[in-house]
Amino acid sequence: MPNTQITMQAIPGLPLIQPGDDLAALIIKSLQQANLHLQNGDLLVVSSKIVSKSEGRFVDLNTVTPSARAEEIAQITLKDPRIIELALQYTERISRLAPYVFIVRHKLGFTSANAGIDQSNVGFDSQNKVLLLPENPDKSAHDLRQTLEAKYGPQIGIIISDTHGRPFRPGNVGVAIGIAGVPAMIDQRGQPDLFGRTLQATLTPIADELAAAAGLISGQADEGQPVVLIRGVAWQPVESYAVELTRPPDQDLYL
Repeated sequence: MPNTQITMQAIPGLPLIQPGDDLAALIIKSLQQANLHLQNGDLLVVSSKIVSKSEGRFVDLNTVTPSARAEEIAQITLKDPRIIELALQYTERISRLAPYVFIVRHKLGFTSANAGIDQSNVGFDSQNKVLLLPENPDKSAHDLRQTLEAKYGPQIGIIISDTHGRPFRPGNVGVAIGIAGVPAMIDQRGQPDLFGRTLQATLTPIADELAAAAGLISGQADEGQPVVLIRGVAWQPVESYAVELTRPPDQDLYL
């Protein structure tokens, strides 16, 4: 079934998230205050930052002691060795080192800068505080979906998004690092194109496309709109995982 009319809107009224906050309860409260009711097939794209905050994934850099390896990398990258040390704890392998560049393959599977460790929008007292990614973004998405479906009944898809750079283009775009219910990929191989030619290699990363689309509303600076409701997308509920969006290392030409 084709997507004929897709709408997106930020969920208004969410407070600044604190460690231990019940994120699902806050989203439900904001939906009610905005007189919004989730419908069958709705998708929520949730910023990984507020998931991490609710899960208490803060680290005080004053508590981090850099290793000799972290100090060595910091000399190359001109980055804070304490952040390098933290990133190494979540790194499967290093992809690129250069001044102001530290690209790694995260233990969750994807490749990103600084293992996803972030200092932006962490809080007012953030000079020596950083935020790690959710420990298990797929589980976080699953738990959120379970609570929302128990409240609203219909099939709801959850995408936890983060912003990543791209190998051959400047700038960052939203990608899915956690998913629940919604397919990670749509395999169109074997289907005909407009002129009847059989598609041979068309895999559509629908979860990434939705995360990127939501970024147009949620933004990356001071917008303060970390949850976006997307309605009108044709999708079938399925058990899926964000790792399906990661190219296997033996097929990755950019590592």
